[in-house]
Amino acid sequence: MNIIGNKYLIEYKIGEGTFGTIYKGTNIRTKEQVAIKVEQINNGTKLIKNESNIYQYLKDCKFVPNIKWFGKDTNNYYMVINLLGDSLNVVKEKQQQSVLTLKQTLQIGVQIIIILEQIHNKGLVHRDIKPDNFLFGLNNNVNKLFIIDFGLCKTYLNGNNKHIQIKSTSSLIGTPTFASINAHNCLELSRRDDLESLGYMLIYFVNINLSWQCIIENNQIMEHKQNITKYDYVPSIIIKYMDYIKSLTFEEAPNYSYLTNMLSSEI
Repeated sequence: MNIIGNKYLIEYKIGEGTFGTIYKGTNIRTKEQVAIKVEQINNGTKLIKNESNIYQYLKDCKFVPNIKWFGKDTNNYYMVINLLGDSLNVVKEKQQQSVLTLKQTLQIGVQIIIILEQIHNKGLVHRDIKPDNFLFGLNNNVNKLFIIDFGLCKTYLNGNNKHIQIKSTSSLIGTPTFASINAHNCLELSRRDDLESLGYMLIYFVNINLSWQCIIENNQIMEHKQNITKYDYVPSIIIKYMDYIKSLTFEEAPNYSYLTNMLSSEI
């Protein structure tokens, strides 16, 4: 048996994070079920250590699972958080023809905008918004979404509490399928980019696949995204949402209430 922290039993693999493997576990003292994220120390990234600090910082956010323990042994870093239910990707796959209704999609969109507003108000951008990183809770929280995987999360404020300046990055940040156009252009990401990624998620939910999902070439993916408002498979309300997001400047604070009201008006 592999027990960490003298009380958490690692059982079996349930997923992959940005830079770590996720296992189901059990607190052998209380029998509580947990999720355990594992990262090899020899990777040299220390992303789980940084991620654990972010979970601790966000402990008052009701849409973020609680961190229960962080530690290491000679081979790995470990982070223990609440065990959650199905991701939005799994929920979509379980639907008839793997498509959500527009009403379901907009209801999810409203929840995620509220979640992102909480994260952004804490001075952070997630930078990897995708269906796999939103999970429903268990038991009394089966209808409540939680956000996970803060491996790429970063503050958008500098030491003087001023917004950071836009600059180039060394590579695309995030997951290409849902990354913003700015990410494809290797530019620093801000609040607008999390919301743009949500827009691609909404389009994905009401369709079997995105038109660029099987494309590998960065410029071709970006071209599809740049023409998103021209495709007839994109509902007009999501086009309206994307038009607003594309109008935001790098430092601009999004009007979250405007966006939630926009989507709610079509539910």
